[in-house]
Amino acid sequence: MTSRILPGFEYFTPKSLEEASSLLAQYGQKSSILAGGTDLLVQMKSRQKTPKYVLDIKRIPGLNRIECDETMGLRIGSLATIHDIETSEIIQKKFPIILEAARTFGSVQVRNMATLGGNLCNASPAADMAPPLLVLDAKVQAMGRRGERTVSLDGFFLGPSKTILEKDEILTEIQVPDLPPNTGTAFFKIGRVKSDLAKVNVAVALVIKEGDFCEEARIALGAVAPTPIRARRTEKALRGRRIDGETMNEAAEAVDTEIEPITDVRSTAEYRREVSKVLVKHGIQKSLERVV
Repeated sequence: MTSRILPGFEYFTPKSLEEASSLLAQYGQKSSILAGGTDLLVQMKSRQKTPKYVLDIKRIPGLNRIECDETMGLRIGSLATIHDIETSEIIQKKFPIILEAARTFGSVQVRNMATLGGNLCNASPAADMAPPLLVLDAKVQAMGRRGERTVSLDGFFLGPSKTILEKDEILTEIQVPDLPPNTGTAFFKIGRVKSDLAKVNVAVALVIKEGDFCEEARIALGAVAPTPIRARRTEKALRGRRIDGETMNEAAEAVDTEIEPITDVRSTAEYRREVSKVLVKHGIQKSLERVV
């Protein structure tokens, strides 16, 4: 039986990004960042991770903000909790797809602790917050010893538990541009139970012209590939076309060519493949209904 006692480690509470970055550079692969802890502590108890040095960054000021302005759009600090997100008036009013994903995220207790930055940096293929941010064309900002850099979330994930972050870099902010006019969005998730990780999750964002013609389409899926993915061939099947039953069926078939589901303890590859097609169709239909 796996021990439920945490392995020994040295604990740091840096008060600034510069201090945290310096500690990460010093201890490298032997260190881990603690934000909400809902992933890291479980991984440490199961010995998936055994860091010698744990850096608790919760005392670094300014990383839990949620702001929105005309110039930068929505800006979410990496330490904003999922509960902060689901109770944010800004997100409730302007970004309902983010709200939908947050409300499906774990239990109440987990949402009170888990952070958006932690969910993304854990880089689970099933990360609930990744697909909606991908279809919103989000960017992430990181800071290290060489300064700040901003990259597209679409290029952030490299594989299970792997991101582009250098060993001394900390994710500081998620940036989301304002939605174009005539946009509709939707998020769907299927898990074994409501609070479980996704068997499949799907996010859709459509920009619709008069007559239900699709001007722009973005579709993202989780738990069906080594990373959360954009379904670009599926998007192409929608652009410039009227959204009807035939178009949605073609999109569902296109998504089948883009995913690489596996069989694991949560689901079979065959189930994930079929459900992905169903959820993509549901997402397209719901997005079309929500165009404002």
